[in-house]
Amino acid sequence: MFTRRRFTVEKREYARRFVENRLSFFNKIYKFDINRVAIKNTSTRWGSCSSKKNLNFNYKIIYLRPALADYLIVHELCHLGELNHSKRFWLLVAKTIPDFVEVNRELRRTNAKLI
Repeated sequence: MFTRRRFTVEKREYARRFVENRLSFFNKIYKFDINRVAIKNTSTRWGSCSSKKNLNFNYKIIYLRPALADYLIVHELCHLGELNHSKRFWLLVAKTIPDFVEVNRELRRTNAKLI
């Protein structure tokens, strides 16, 4: 695995393969249409979803433990169904990440270390 935290083409492609693999796995359940997936080096966000059905992820997702990475991927994927953080959105997330509250809390603690 990668040790230095410098953004490289190799890390971007590794993150892209990882994210696309996990998106494919989870989207078998959700069946949302995805337009584009981008891997970026953002300084303040782990991921985002646009109204055009584009999903963006921070390449540093590759440094997270698998449960946190899966939560991030599911979180952004569920925004394709609900572009907000309403109760309906969180019910979508809970379909595959039932302990999302605890995982989100851990991610927030990790956030300061990685981004």
